[in-house]
Amino acid sequence: MPTFKPFKGVRPKDSLLQTFPTRALDNFSGEEILKKSQQECSYVNMVKPYVCSKSKDVARNLRKVRNNYEVLLNENQLIRDETSYYLYEQTMPDKSTFRGLLGLVSVDDFWNGKIKKHESTLTHKKEKLAYYLQKVNIQAEPVLLTYNANPKIEMLMNHEEKNIPILNVTSDDGVKHKIWKINNLLKLQQLKEVLDQVDSFYIADGHHRMGSAAFNAKNQREKSKKVLGTEGYNYVYSFIVSNQSIKIYDYNRVIKDLNGLSEEKFFAALEKYFYINKKGNEPYYPSQKHHISMYLEGEFYSLHVKHDLRPKEQGLDCIDHYLLEKYILKPILKIEDSKTSNRIKFVKGNSTLEGIELLKAKVDSGEFKVAFGLYPVSCSDLMKVSDLKQKMPPKSTLISPKLMTALIMYDMK
Repeated sequence: MPTFKPFKGVRPKDSLLQTFPTRALDNFSGEEILKKSQQECSYVNMVKPYVCSKSKDVARNLRKVRNNYEVLLNENQLIRDETSYYLYEQTMPDKSTFRGLLGLVSVDDFWNGKIKKHESTLTHKKEKLAYYLQKVNIQAEPVLLTYNANPKIEMLMNHEEKNIPILNVTSDDGVKHKIWKINNLLKLQQLKEVLDQVDSFYIADGHHRMGSAAFNAKNQREKSKKVLGTEGYNYVYSFIVSNQSIKIYDYNRVIKDLNGLSEEKFFAALEKYFYINKKGNEPYYPSQKHHISMYLEGEFYSLHVKHDLRPKEQGLDCIDHYLLEKYILKPILKIEDSKTSNRIKFVKGNSTLEGIELLKAKVDSGEFKVAFGLYPVSCSDLMKVSDLKQKMPPKSTLISPKLMTALIMYDMK
């Protein structure tokens, strides 16, 4: 079983709950980040020397970030807890709820395959994040992991929710966040016993954060004369949520051209792999797996993967994003690497017609020629792909919950 251990979380004091935490910084433009950095005692202000500095001395900028953190800690603007697990619950504006536990997983379990991944990471991005961790020694945004639901874990969380949370705040996107601190020795032991029954964790969101933490640990071990395995850099701050408490939305594609093909030749090429049904000009959301929504020249179509191409075994062939690449992007449109091609863009959906309408608007604008709406990946298929050590195409999953940065932080020192 993979390790999941409690830790001494660092969190903003109550009066800073509305200003210090933030949504992930990649949600904001550079101008918005600069504006947020002007707020004193905010996370963005703390990391301002890194995210806003014009200086090319990155090491110096990162030392300033660490110093800013330590000043806040010494001034009691940040609170360091005793060793704890944390129960974390999000309630969305539509009243749907996600909950799970905050703690630490081991980089050794990641290397040994007990923490499984379903996508590849970009080396340069991983190295950049690893250098940040090496210099700052703070993990502020947990990796989202999932596991097969365990009723005993759910029972313990139900019991804990009867207590008063240490944190209760609503973020600017209308999401309610509650956190309970679990530090009672008996409760810690009870949680450890049931968590030890989990066979594997699966990375749902945060492959680069996991990869960079592991890369940093590898670098630190190579520099050390003696490695105990208990050093702070050997652990990754994580949020574990059961497979019954995550939601995977559609992640769609728009393409700039048909690779020089006429519409007639394009449809002729599609007929080799798909049954094609014209749906008219009303937005069409794919009704089930292996039905792909296509929008071209003001019309929607259902592309139904032919039966003789249906997978006999579970794995990548059950993922429509993979089938799109296998039968359309690569052989017909000649997009060999969707991760690097400038002819394709990825568009987030929300598992409703709104996501399809957004695709339509992008094509109707004239910037793109054709759009593809895809049925969301199931959690069971995500786990199967991970078990088989296969890798999904980029941007195949859009997963909730999305986590706040710096509600709770992990100091690796």
